[in-house]
Amino acid sequence: MAILSTPLQYINSVPPVTRFFTAATLASSTLYLWIRWTTNNPVPYLTMVPGTSLFFPWTLATSALVEISVIELIISLLVIPASLSYFERLWGTVETLKFIVVCVTGPNIIALAFNWIEFAVIRSEFFLYGMEYHGQMALFISLLVAFTQVIPEHQVQILGFIKARVKRLPMAYLTFSTVMTMIGFQSPYILIQFGWFVSWIYLRFYKRNVGDSLGGVVAYGDRSETFALTSWFPPFLHTPLSMLGNTVYKLATRFHLVPTSVPHDVESGGYSQVPGGARAEAERRRALALKALDQRLANSSGSPTQSGASQAQPSRPSPAVPAPAQNERKPSPVEMDVADTSGSDDERR
Repeated sequence: MAILSTPLQYINSVPPVTRFFTAATLASSTLYLWIRWTTNNPVPYLTMVPGTSLFFPWTLATSALVEISVIELIISLLVIPASLSYFERLWGTVETLKFIVVCVTGPNIIALAFNWIEFAVIRSEFFLYGMEYHGQMALFISLLVAFTQVIPEHQVQILGFIKARVKRLPMAYLTFSTVMTMIGFQSPYILIQFGWFVSWIYLRFYKRNVGDSLGGVVAYGDRSETFALTSWFPPFLHTPLSMLGNTVYKLATRFHLVPTSVPHDVESGGYSQVPGGARAEAERRRALALKALDQRLANSSGSPTQSGASQAQPSRPSPAVPAPAQNERKPSPVEMDVADTSGSDDERR
């Protein structure tokens, strides 16, 4: 019993949503691998196949629980549960469950529609029956986006020698997805791109936050500048993306597609103050401080060097030197003798 007590204690310490999701992933993946090993037939009722998913609509959600290889299953079990456990303690059980459902179902729906559009244009049944969407790639990049929201400046070490900040990881994974999609592996790598977009929209506008500092007032999303759409792209794309994003946001607000948020964001204390929220807020404040410092340094570098030096070292007052009197003439020796003589005559009198 003493040997079994430690694993049972560890399992009990895992939050419930993370525990259930991990067990479901292990069970679904094992079932899929066993069916393929025994029959070698497709399993359209476990994974999402665009041509048959209309008859098995639950695969839009359950396909994320299936990893079709042992290596993918091991990677998912090493990465996903630890990340989900972090956010379940940070957000709570309900919000974590909603995040999983949105970030798994949303990309699958977009991928289904995208494949049907490809079939309508190219007229190839390969896009309906030759692709099998599965796995937790969409959820993985969604978790990276969430980490970028709460701890963007945190530095991680990958494979023991690669160091990178958390905010750089989503775009690196997105670049990998783009390359794999372009060379012909649309399924399942395109889910990474859809997962990034869906998770950012959800965290930006729809995630429900209840902050203690707001007196229980409900706020939605994270409207801070550090989590804007332009923050993911290089500066030369900021202007067109801002114009496009503002136009879409105005239309969505007009049709009440975006919930109204109170004028408080993460930096002003509007973020969810559940366990771990203080650390997340401190990371966000640090990121804003670094950004403000970079802007000030950039502005100061544009000023002339001499003016900067004169402002840095105030001029010292020079010692006072008496100015020579103007039009002052020395008396001649004759005038001095006359003055002395007149002075002596006065004394005699």
